[in-house]
Amino acid sequence: MAVTESVAEGTHGEARAVHEGILRRQSARESSARTYARALPIVPVRARGLTIEGADGRRYLDCLSGAGTLALGHNHPVVLEAIRGVLDSGAPLSVLDLATPVKDAFITELFRTLPPGLADRARVQFCGPAGTDAVEAALKLVRAATGRTGILAFTGAYHGMTAGALAASGGARDIQVARLPYPQDYRCPFGVGGPRGAELAARWTESLLDDPKSGVPLPAGMILEPVQGEGGVIPAPDDWLRRMRQLTADRSVPLIADEIQTGVGRTGAFWAVDHSGITPDVMVLSKAIGGSLPLAVIVYRDDLDVWQPGAHAGTFRGNQLAMAAGTATLAYVRENALAGRASDLGARMLAQLREHTRQFACVGEVRGRGLMIGVELVEPEADGATSAEAPATGERALTPTGPDPTHSPRPAAPELAAAVQRECLQRGLIVELGGRHSAVVRLLPPLTISDEQAAAVLDRLADALAAVARHHEEHGPQPRRHHGPAQCAG
Repeated sequence: MAVTESVAEGTHGEARAVHEGILRRQSARESSARTYARALPIVPVRARGLTIEGADGRRYLDCLSGAGTLALGHNHPVVLEAIRGVLDSGAPLSVLDLATPVKDAFITELFRTLPPGLADRARVQFCGPAGTDAVEAALKLVRAATGRTGILAFTGAYHGMTAGALAASGGARDIQVARLPYPQDYRCPFGVGGPRGAELAARWTESLLDDPKSGVPLPAGMILEPVQGEGGVIPAPDDWLRRMRQLTADRSVPLIADEIQTGVGRTGAFWAVDHSGITPDVMVLSKAIGGSLPLAVIVYRDDLDVWQPGAHAGTFRGNQLAMAAGTATLAYVRENALAGRASDLGARMLAQLREHTRQFACVGEVRGRGLMIGVELVEPEADGATSAEAPATGERALTPTGPDPTHSPRPAAPELAAAVQRECLQRGLIVELGGRHSAVVRLLPPLTISDEQAAAVLDRLADALAAVARHHEEHGPQPRRHHGPAQCAG
């Protein structure tokens, strides 16, 4: 027995040394721009479904899912089978934009899932491998089709890291982008939230478009996320989305739906726009459509297809492995009704999280749609407020018509959110941070997560929240820890 224990200890020690050595070399060699690696010092070596195993032998429940890329989790059998099928067939792996049976099957399956009114008159453009490449293509497309230049986008948006995508996200100024208010309850820009806040946001947009003195000429397009992901998991109200669709249609402004993170069942519908029943003019798709491999496309109405040959190109548009993996993923989600499963399980998880967190004054709001869930961390007391002056649940007080404007939301607490992320990791749970101040703990589990796994995720998250809340009560605010900028969707 002693010999066995000694061997086991030695093996563990060697694994730990490998783990630490890889992390040390990463820190010495890689760019300071790296993000996830700063907050998640793990070295994945094996993975299946929801579970990741690190080089040090530790196992984690992965609720990051490649920033939403892994609709079926890690190494799902249907995805691996599809990839092996291409590898074993002898087919070329990269073919630029040439037609192949693999591509034809992918497009056929993709069109089968599109919103009514788009699939029967759609065109698809394969872009570079990342979602930001597809955003750039969409912006270029609507400019070419309309002859106009400006873009309407929304506060809190995240559309990528290239120049045009950054401009639409609020991170660059060299492209003309008019910024519009995105409706939300907890931090409503108009201080009212609910249907009234969404109505005011819609009126603001309408006034901007119709007022000749607004300073904003008729734009080439409007780009929006049906649920803002990196912005803090903020679902757009369905009525507001329908209003945006009507406003843009009436003025011949193409509507671009960024479904990069919300698509393929994530929000409880195959595409997040399906909740509202709208049909956008352009859809920007990436992440889960590649079945864990890099793939990005835009799908758009055929009358917008004014491009000349070569107007938009890219070397890595013909990734056959990604198309095969994507076809398998799209079909599996559709055939197994995983969007409906995400809707039901997500609603239960949200309800349970709200119940678990009612006792924590540091939780401002729990929100989400489907399996896209966020918990916003706030300072328990601010500006001299006492706990008696704030809602007991830690959430903004509600009236029959929405949030009570007399109760202002407390300041965001990014240090507490980072502490929750660290406590989760110690408990074997990987979560992401997002939101304007990186104060929102985000859950993006695979659509294949079981009820038992969901319960384990919630237990670990609630335990981490309790630990952070307890530490805050006993010791006050934790010292600031710098992990670089908020994680990006890549």
